[in-house]
This record gives sequence, structure tokens and C-alpha cells, in this order.
Amino acid sequence: MENWTRVSRLRPWHVAVFCAAIFMAGMMAPTLTTAQSSSKEEVYRQLGLFGDIFQRVRESYVDEIDDGELIEAAITGMLTSLDPHSTFLDTENFSEMQEQTKGRFGGLGVEITMDQGMVKVVSPIDDTPAAGAGLQPEDYLIAVDDVSIIGMQLSEAVEKLRGEVGSKVTIKVQRGQLEPFDVTIIRDFIKIRSVRSEIFDGIGYVRLTTFSEQTTPGLIEAVDDFFREEGDALKGVVLDLRNNPGGLLTEAISVSDAFLEEGEIVSTRGRDASGGSHVYAKPGDIARGLPMVVLINSGSASASEIVAGALKDHKRAIILGTRSFGKGSVQSVIPISSTSAIRLTTARYYTPSGVSIQARGIMPDIEVELARIEAVEGGIVREEDLRGALDGSEAAENDTDETAAEDAEEDAGRSTSRRSTTSWLVRST
Repeated sequence: MENWTRVSRLRPWHVAVFCAAIFMAGMMAPTLTTAQSSSKEEVYRQLGLFGDIFQRVRESYVDEIDDGELIEAAITGMLTSLDPHSTFLDTENFSEMQEQTKGRFGGLGVEITMDQGMVKVVSPIDDTPAAGAGLQPEDYLIAVDDVSIIGMQLSEAVEKLRGEVGSKVTIKVQRGQLEPFDVTIIRDFIKIRSVRSEIFDGIGYVRLTTFSEQTTPGLIEAVDDFFREEGDALKGVVLDLRNNPGGLLTEAISVSDAFLEEGEIVSTRGRDASGGSHVYAKPGDIARGLPMVVLINSGSASASEIVAGALKDHKRAIILGTRSFGKGSVQSVIPISSTSAIRLTTARYYTPSGVSIQARGIMPDIEVELARIEAVEGGIVREEDLRGALDGSEAAENDTDETAAEDAEEDAGRSTSRRSTTSWLVRST
């Protein structure tokens, strides 16, 4: 989910400070040569090279260019070269991300990411314009209002998809091996209903469409309603995470904890393996030990995979469906100022059994293929297929091909906040 529009311009003093820093780095390099490692010298050399190129572009490019835009393009390029999920958040993007965690925003309501230079749908969100128009996971968006978006940066493509609430946008869609077709969508204000529930023949069914601040309270209320209506006749609970692209890590943990009496829910490991964290369940199972089934598919990503991985590893639920998306990396939202931030991949998530699902996904206990012909014809695209995707390295010794696990981002931390999907939700201005 998530870089959404143009990058705001840097103020002139930002440019001056940046250029001064490059100049000072070049001046300091000879002094540091005797005291610092060769790697430090190389950093200073590269900064000097950047400064030279920056000045040449300013002086010689055919058109006049805004200095701030040039520098922000360099920042964006640096971050996007790392992996598909690291990016820069300007004032507008940062604000919209915070609104999204509350479950309300305007736009199309579709989770997208990049795959080999093309915009790919991770999942449409229930009851949004995108879902109503029939967009499906693994669809590729190849043109917007007759303008090709193939090869664009994700931010550029999102800019094309955005617009005023009530306005129309026509998207050309490539689905599997079918001929491309047009879909017209009317942008709307979206309030996500993250929890839906019903009872079928004594079995409680709960669908989670995303992991927002409303999810855990809604889940607890739904399961309580099951017991109020069915009492001892309640046979079990089905938790539907299909096409759920993720959300807040804190909510993924809370949802997992709601069904577990004890044990680890998820752990994280960054560059420094000794600095990892572990999260454990507290006593209390809202389903009171009744049998559970969790439904997943290729559109289940991030926070959904944390929940499925935890419930699978503790044998609390049977996982049914198809292999999940496989996004098991942590993105920390690090404020740069009061109005902007960077989203940076800082760690990988691991299931209770120590398995990283990055680029692997959760394997169901019982595999049920999608009932869509296009899924067979066109194949399924997951995290592992994305250009520059992180691998699932540093998995535990007991990591196997048939087990996979967790992820999502989160929202917590004083100076950083983490969220779970890093593909972008298309929103309107």
C-alpha cells in the first residue's frame, strides 16, 4: 500500500544545506583518509560525484529544473532501488497513510504494487469502487484514460489513478492471457468496514477485509454475537482472510492473540540479529477452543500472513485455500520532519516456528485452487516475483519449503511506526 502522489518540493534552504553537506564531505575526505576505512572514502567520493552531476544538470539541462524536485527524485530513486516497499512520504502521503489506519479515505479502494515495471493488483477492498468494478487480484493495470502506465514509477501511476471524489477514471486491465479490457470506475469516499460476520448452520463466519484500528474490537463483538445467538450449539469459527492485503501489525497481533491461549505470535529480525523482538499471546481464547478454519489466497498479504502463520504453527486452526502473497518484511515509517517521512524496510517477520514467509507465503494445510480460469491461464504473481524483492534469508534452521509464515507492518514506535502492506492504496485528492 502506499506512496500515493507527487513529492512536495524542498525549500531552498534544504537544497543549500544538502549541497553544503556534499561540499563538506568532499573537503573532509582527504582528512579522513588516514582515520577512516576505505568504505568511508568511497561514500565521500560518491557524494562528490553526485554533487558534480547535480551541478552539471542544473547548468546544462535543456529546460530549467527545480532544484528541490531534482533532489527529491534522487531520494526517491535511492529508496526505490532497495526493494519494492521502501519509499518517500511527502506531506500529503504521510497524512493519508495516517488516515488509512483509521479505516477511512477517498479513492478507488485497491491495493497495488509493482511487478517488472507493471502495476499489479494485490487485492481490491470489499465494497469499494474497485471491487464493484470487478478488479481482481493479479490483474495488471496497463493504461489510465488511454495513457500507458507501463514502465512508470509507482508514484506516477498512482498520480494518474487519483482524482476528485465523484470523477471517472477508465483503466485498461490485463487479466491472464485474455485480451486487455477497459474498466470505468467512479472515485468515491471510502470507509472500510473491516469486519463482517454471519452464521451458517451453526458455524460462525468472520471476514476481515483489512487490519485497521477497528478490526480487533469488531472481531470480538462478532464472536460474542455468535455465542449469544447459538450458545452451546456453535460448532466452530471460520476466519476469512482472502484478498486481505494487510494493515497494522498491532492489529495482526491482537487478532492472533484473540484465539491463542499462549505462545509466540510473531518475531522480527533486522540487520542485527541480536536486536530482534518477540511477541507472545496472553491467556484467553474468544472462540473458547472451538474448531477453526482460516481461509487464505494469493491476495492474503502481510498482516493476514502473520495471523495465518501464528494460528497454523500453534495448530489452532486449519489453513485452507491457496498459497498467500508472501510479504514478510517490516517497513518502518521514520519521520524526517513533522510532515514527511521515509518508509524503510528494516526487518523480516518470522512465524512461531521460526519460518520467514518473505517471498514464500503461507502454505495452506488443505489446498483449494481458485475457481477462476484466469488464475490457471495467467499464473499467480507473488512477492517473490517483484523486481528487487527481498529474499527470505536468515530463516531458522527448521525452515522448510512447506511451512511459511508471517508479516505485515505496524503502526507503533515513538520515532518510527510500522505498517503492514507497502504496496499502495489508490486514493483521491
